[in-house]
Amino acid sequence: MRFALVPDGTFSMGSPEGRPFSFRDEMPVHQVRLTRPFYLGVFEVTEEQWDLVMGESTGGNRPPGAPAQSVSYDRAMAFVAAMNRMEGTMRYRLPTEAEWERAARGGSVSDYFFGDGPEELAKFAWYNGNSGGSARPVGQLLPNPYGLFDILGNVFEWTSDAYDEFYYEVSPMVDPVGPQDGRQLRSVRGCAFDMDYFPCRSADRGNLTPHEKLPNQGFRVAYTAE
Repeated sequence: MRFALVPDGTFSMGSPEGRPFSFRDEMPVHQVRLTRPFYLGVFEVTEEQWDLVMGESTGGNRPPGAPAQSVSYDRAMAFVAAMNRMEGTMRYRLPTEAEWERAARGGSVSDYFFGDGPEELAKFAWYNGNSGGSARPVGQLLPNPYGLFDILGNVFEWTSDAYDEFYYEVSPMVDPVGPQDGRQLRSVRGCAFDMDYFPCRSADRGNLTPHEKLPNQGFRVAYTAE
């Protein structure tokens, strides 16, 4: 599994009011400061990696290089725990929602990391305009400025945060980790192969219960830089 370094620092999280296709849960735009750099998987976790770590397939007879799909939050957390056991560490985890958006933006403030319009989306992301109706093997398109492939499109990606539609109104500026009040929904990010172009924006948010296993749902692994 290869990792790319995402720098610490301050960035604008969310989407401005009045922006086309922006939703209530993406507002307001707020400043977030991540105090520590972190590493994020260059690729979404693949079927081959899932088989190696978990000793079983996710099902669906997919090629080894395809992203692991139909993975619930609970099973993604089980993968991370198994990966930690294999290496005798506790460092691997899911990214927080703020870390994910920091990584996806690649230093940009635009709707997509390559600009405000979707005209070039097919160069970077598998979505319903170019995927042919299925997820594609990872790493076939261009990466974002931080060297991350398929950070938009291909499969949705779990974050570690619980989901709250109004969280941005009360989110702390420094190292936010999502609401801590026992909410069940979990935040997912990144759009998917069967979605239109506008959910592929860096600020777009989604949510699922921890037990849901959708065919367009995957994840990637993170760890904090020492």
